[in-house]
Amino acid sequence: MLRLAGARLLDEKDYPAVRSLLAADPVGSCMVAARVELAGLDPWRLGGELWGTDGRRRVGGLQGLCFAGPNLIPLRGNSAALRSFADRALRRPRACSSLVGPAEEVLGLWDELADEWGPAREVRPDQPLMALDDDPVVPPDPAVRQVRPEEIDVYYPAAVAMFREEVGIDPRLGDGGAGYRARVTELVAAGRAFARFERGEVVFKAEIGAMSETVGQIQGVWVNPRHRGRGFGAAGTAAVADHLMRGLGRVASLYVNSFNAPAIAAYRRAGFRQVGRYATVLF
Repeated sequence: MLRLAGARLLDEKDYPAVRSLLAADPVGSCMVAARVELAGLDPWRLGGELWGTDGRRRVGGLQGLCFAGPNLIPLRGNSAALRSFADRALRRPRACSSLVGPAEEVLGLWDELADEWGPAREVRPDQPLMALDDDPVVPPDPAVRQVRPEEIDVYYPAAVAMFREEVGIDPRLGDGGAGYRARVTELVAAGRAFARFERGEVVFKAEIGAMSETVGQIQGVWVNPRHRGRGFGAAGTAAVADHLMRGLGRVASLYVNSFNAPAIAAYRRAGFRQVGRYATVLF
């Protein structure tokens, strides 16, 4: 039995209210906004469901919002809304690979789900959410460019190394890497993978993941271990951010683990500032 009226599945009638809520925090909601702007609220096209909770006086607004798809992303909601999202999530077997999003909502939702879904493989409770909407402080690395489709065989091993270092598992497990290689190939084909190449190897890499109408989220930043400590991280990230801002008219954003002091320092050198806090629960 639900403890509340419950979270409901949103549909196209809720589109204006959803867009209004997403616009209130364009950097924090970029991952969900990018999907909604492209696909609307139809679950099949969206690649997941949007759940919402209404306030006591519903006048077209939403009190809480959560995306349920490959990741579970609670964007807004008080403790009652988070309980209702948990109630809905627990009606089915867990299908998401992580909880991710604003830290207060993620950690609050995890408190509701942990008894049934735990233990998590890892909980990362403090991930600074950073943004850059002006010229980078350090000069963008002119050697960082979009990866060409014919370079996938050189780029892909660097993407695997980044994933293993960042997430802690090998993305090739299970299917030999077919799924992950397909995703990386898709990013390259879309012009959203960037790298600095030297002597046939990747020195720096990064990608533009989610991209809404106003914000682009940089992901997968990685510097070859043999080249660390030489400024490639700051200058390379500045180059991708510059492409987002000048070339695509978006604010550049990213989030990073609080324990990754070298990365945070590099992003700050590039000009990024903290605008919020994310958290991630990995399964």
